[in-house]
Amino acid sequence: MSGKTRYKTIGVAGAGAFGTALALAAARAGRRVLLWARDAETLASLRAQREAPRLPGAKLPEAIEPVSDIAALGKVEALILAVPTQALRSASTLLAPALPEGLPVISAAKGIEQGSGRFTTQIIAEALPQAVPAVLSGPSFAADIARGLPTALTLASADAELAKALAEALNSSALRIYHSNDPRGVEIGGAAKNVLAIAAGIAIGLGLGESARAALVARGFAELRRFGEAHGAQAETLMGLSGLGDVVLSCATAQSRNFAYGHALGQGKAPTEASGGKLAEGAFTASVLVVMARAQAIGMPIAEAVASIIAGSVGVREAVADLLARPVRAEN
Repeated sequence: MSGKTRYKTIGVAGAGAFGTALALAAARAGRRVLLWARDAETLASLRAQREAPRLPGAKLPEAIEPVSDIAALGKVEALILAVPTQALRSASTLLAPALPEGLPVISAAKGIEQGSGRFTTQIIAEALPQAVPAVLSGPSFAADIARGLPTALTLASADAELAKALAEALNSSALRIYHSNDPRGVEIGGAAKNVLAIAAGIAIGLGLGESARAALVARGFAELRRFGEAHGAQAETLMGLSGLGDVVLSCATAQSRNFAYGHALGQGKAPTEASGGKLAEGAFTASVLVVMARAQAIGMPIAEAVASIIAGSVGVREAVADLLARPVRAEN
C-alpha cells in the first residue's frame, strides 16, 4: 500500500510557526491533521480565528483540527514533533502515554540535545520506545511552506520503506519530499548548519563583506562534512537538501533566525540579547557540537569560535582574528 493511501490522519505536536506550516502542508497533501497546541492562548486563536498567531494571514482549512487533549493524538497514523530540540524529550515523555505501538514519529527539530549529545531520533527512541523514529529537514522557512511556495525537504528513517511511504503521504505540488535511509546524516546537516549560519551572520554583522562570508561558509561546510562522516553520515546526504541545501539558505538571509542571531552578535549585542526573544537553535547546539567533535579529534575551528563567542569567553573580533591567524594548510 502506497503512502498516498496510508497515513490519512497526521498529528502535529507543536503549534508554533513551523508546526502550523507543516500542518498546512499535510492538509494540502490530502491528509486530515490534528494540530496539538499546549498553550491555551494559541489554541484559542487557532479555534476562533482559524489562524496561527505566528503566521499572520495563514488560514487553517477544515482539514486541520486544533486539539489540546493528548489522548486525541492516539488516533493519528503518524506524528510530526515540531518542538525545539531542547524541549523534544519533555514533549515526547508527555505524549508517550497516548501514543500507540509502532507509530511513526517524525522529528522536525534541528539540533543536538545539550548534556546528552543525542540527536533527535535518538531522543525519540529513548523517550518514546514504542515509536518508529524519523526526521524531516531541509532548506525551508515556515512562512514559505505556509504560503504554499515551492519547497523541498528530506524525510529519513532507518526503515527505508517507511521513509518512502511517509514522503509519499506528505508530498504535494507545493512541498516535494525526498526520502532517505540516512537519518543521522539528515540530523547532522540540520544541526550543524545552524551553527554555521551564526558564523555567517557574525561576518556580515562585522562588515567583513560577501567574500568573507563565502569563504566562511565553504570552510564551515568542510567542518560539517568531517563531523558527519565521523558519525556515519552518508556523503550524498551531506551534499543534499538537508546538508548543503540548508546551509545555502540559512547562511544567506536574516530571515534565518540563526543568521539574524549571528548578525546581532557581529553588531555588538551580547549573546543574551542577540536573539531578540526568538529561538536560535544554533545557540544551544554550538557547545555540544564542539564537545562531540573534540571527543573524536575532529577539527572544527569555526564552530569552536561560535561556541566561545556565545559562552562569552571571547569577543567577536578576537575570534575572527584567531581564525585568520591559523597556520597555512592544504585545503583538503
